[in-house]
Amino acid sequence: MCSIEKGDFEIPVKDEKPKTEKVEDLDSSNNTEREIAEIDDKLNVTPVAQKIIEEKGIDVKNIIGSGSGGKILKDDVIDLEKEVEQTPEKTNTSPQRREKMTQLRKTIAKRLVSVKNETAMLTTFNEVDMSSIMKIRSEYKESFKEKYGVNLGFMSFFTKACCVALSEWPAVNAMIDGDEIVYNEHCDISIAVSTPKGLVVPVIRKADLMSFDEIEKEVVRLATKARDGKLSIDEMKGGTFTLTNGGIFGSMLSTPIINSPQSAIMGMHNIVKRGVVIGDELVIRPMMYLALSYDHRIIDGRESVSFLVRVKELLEDPSRLMLEI
Repeated sequence: MCSIEKGDFEIPVKDEKPKTEKVEDLDSSNNTEREIAEIDDKLNVTPVAQKIIEEKGIDVKNIIGSGSGGKILKDDVIDLEKEVEQTPEKTNTSPQRREKMTQLRKTIAKRLVSVKNETAMLTTFNEVDMSSIMKIRSEYKESFKEKYGVNLGFMSFFTKACCVALSEWPAVNAMIDGDEIVYNEHCDISIAVSTPKGLVVPVIRKADLMSFDEIEKEVVRLATKARDGKLSIDEMKGGTFTLTNGGIFGSMLSTPIINSPQSAIMGMHNIVKRGVVIGDELVIRPMMYLALSYDHRIIDGRESVSFLVRVKELLEDPSRLMLEI
């Protein structure tokens, strides 16, 4: 190839325009090839390698040529591309820790997804004035503990109230088995207990036949065994209705998920002083929201709402529980 210096020969003015037009009319691919060739010479890259570099947007500074004189070959570019693909992308996220799911956690996850996919779950809400129950507990907690050796908690009131309401609205205490609805004669109340390993739900058998102190003692016994990891499988099977109390963790409101194969679960929540209208007066009362999640396949709206209203009535007038009216 020879170089032409300025002044080697002169070009007539009349020929300048045609020559310029001829160059501009050349096929664009020829222009590209010429530009690539010029870059190739400057960067010491083969044309094929340069084409891949431009298509992929690769920085040639990151490529070490393996050709003669350090020339960058096609394989050099391809090798770099593979290396980049295999290198984990750097992020600004904090360090992570992984651990295997426990068998209990896997079982819980499987059951929760199953309930979501296999039931027509809805949730209805109400609120209850806890004034009367709190007054009874305040007045009689010492004598109750002295006589029965156990504290008078909220769970016995809620369990008793639910048992009465379940007897009046049996569909809430029922469950589906194939193409049949199974109605349960007794109220076997499951209570959700949070443990370090996960949530477990032991059962208070025939809670409808128990007294307040018997319920409180059974709650303590089951909760203690649950937290110690000593519950048997039988103690967690066969419940007909579930009570869960998110209020102990500060929950104001939730939509609890059904404990399959049961058809309903009632969620208790925290007690908060709120302004409520009684008669024509605005008063401050300790209030709790209640949430009843139910399987709409066998429990209609009338039954679910009526059940929760009945529970509310019993809790706001605990004497009804004592007299069973």
